[in-house]
Amino acid sequence: MRRLAAILVAVGLLLAACTDGGGDGPGGGDDAGREQLFAEVASFDIAAGVPSRFLLGLGTQGPEGNLFLAGGAVDVRFFFLGEAQADGREPAGEARAEFLPIHGSTGPYPAQPESVPASTARGVYSVEEHGFDRAGFWEAEIEADVADLGSRTTTAAFEVLAQPQVPVPGDRAPRTQNLTIDTYEDDDAPAAAVDSRAATGDIPDPELHDATIAEALRDGRPVLAVFATPVYCVSKFCGPITDMVSELEREYGDRAEFVHVEIWRNYEEQVVNRAAAEWILADETLQEPWVFLVDGDGVIVERWDNVATRQEIEPLLRELPAA
Repeated sequence: MRRLAAILVAVGLLLAACTDGGGDGPGGGDDAGREQLFAEVASFDIAAGVPSRFLLGLGTQGPEGNLFLAGGAVDVRFFFLGEAQADGREPAGEARAEFLPIHGSTGPYPAQPESVPASTARGVYSVEEHGFDRAGFWEAEIEADVADLGSRTTTAAFEVLAQPQVPVPGDRAPRTQNLTIDTYEDDDAPAAAVDSRAATGDIPDPELHDATIAEALRDGRPVLAVFATPVYCVSKFCGPITDMVSELEREYGDRAEFVHVEIWRNYEEQVVNRAAAEWILADETLQEPWVFLVDGDGVIVERWDNVATRQEIEPLLRELPAA
């Protein structure tokens, strides 16, 4: 928790600095008072030697308030700051990050990044399969050519861990006994422990709550598992992603078992479901949503953190044989 707090403080300082920055980067300038770019790293569980998506949330901040960036692509340059503390700034590669909309967001999206309200577009910018060679503190420098604003630059700090703390592709999947529609009462759990949306009604999406991950793996069936709390999710991405997994189940339910694991057994008392903890709780830190694809041999094929999209998942489902 101390590590996470340090990163959040660093990000907060950077975002605060952006409010005074000029169009050519953080700091003062002739553009002070105009819309400035800000960024926050949206990836979970970044570890050295484990290539994965690198996600950024981007927006602009100006006299009329905060807006989100949507559409197009931005340039990202990476810098290694140090192993134990930020005491340097070593260039460490560059990449292009494409806009990745959350499921259910309306399009089409502009070819050039544009400042828009959250009601118009929700998503992140994604660098595909980027790897970091060392654990420690890092910085991403982002440059965006924003419509009607011109070039804007900002930075975002983040930490790369020595080892991943959440299962990665190639790992054996935990044989989890998640709560289902048929078992939660026997476990003296409320219906909301199966799906937080059941706190105000019936358990939704029964097709996502009728089997355990352990049962599917015992039967040799692939599993697409989403770990999310649709009601209490801080990012508001969990509901749309759970809906997307439900849609995929209706089309590919003959190829895999589709499972939703609710995060909270009791949100008010901050009690985490045991099934969720087995996968995504590490060092008292829990980040969600997550989606995992597990093959019929019980090996994790792919994982998606924070923002998971149909266009990323569906091609892998199509490769699975129909029952």
